[in-house]
Parts: sequence; C-alpha cells; structure tokens
Amino acid sequence: MDIVLLIVSVFLIILALLQGGKSDGASGAITGGSKMNIFAKTKERGSELWVSRMTLIVGIIFFLMVLITKYF
Repeated sequence: MDIVLLIVSVFLIILALLQGGKSDGASGAITGGSKMNIFAKTKERGSELWVSRMTLIVGIIFFLMVLITKYF
C-alpha cells in the first residue's frame, strides 16, 4: 500500500507542476500588475482542463489513500 501511495503522490506533484498560472501571483498583486482582477473567471480549455480535472481526481485518491493507510 505504501508503494502505491508513493506513486500517487509523485503523480500528484507532477500534475500540480504542470498546471499553468492563472494570475500574476503575489508580486502582481503587490505591484499592481496588468491583470489585477484576481477574481475574474478564466475558462480552462483543452489540455489545461484535462490537467486540472486529473489533479482534482488524483488529489481525492491521495486523500482517501492516506486515510485508509492511517486507520487500517
């Protein structure tokens, strides 16, 4: 079970690193970057949508596996 948890965690890290930034970040908020509206709705399309959904799914699997490992 620990090996599977390790594989899922590495896959989750890779998916999180593949996600593109949706804003200028903290430096843009402080300096007043050109895209200042951090609450603007941005639609994800194509591969970005796939990566976002896979990150959510793998994150839920990771969370459940940690709970199972902890209590069983």
